[in-house]
Amino acid sequence: MTCVIGCDHAGLNLSRELVGLLSKMNNVDKIIEIFPEEAMKVDYPDFATLVCKEVANKENYFGILVCGSGIGMSICANKINGIRAALCVNEYMAKYSRLHNDANVLCLGERLIGFGVAIDIVEVFLNTKFEGGRYKIRVDKINALD
Repeated sequence: MTCVIGCDHAGLNLSRELVGLLSKMNNVDKIIEIFPEEAMKVDYPDFATLVCKEVANKENYFGILVCGSGIGMSICANKINGIRAALCVNEYMAKYSRLHNDANVLCLGERLIGFGVAIDIVEVFLNTKFEGGRYKIRVDKINALD
């Protein structure tokens, strides 16, 4: 799989940590980093858009977006056709965002969760397969909104 990870200035530290995790995961073949310059304050919609345009409607592509709370990134991401973004603060949310909703973008808040929890969330998100079945009907309805 290809994982596209991006952040604003408030998510830079966690994003760097997650790149280290992604590089060790057997199921991640390629990592695309879309980060701001070190001390540069940026607007999260710009980075959410860049990441989501890389991920949208592509098979086996997943995005990870990190900002201070994850809220802004998730709102912006879900405005882009072909994206189903989920803001997750625990492993349960990550599991069911994939299992039942076929989320293709994970949003995280660096100021809300610790790095260890974030790592666990990413591992669950990227290792959970979409269940399909009755959930596919629902996801198809979401996709028809695009």
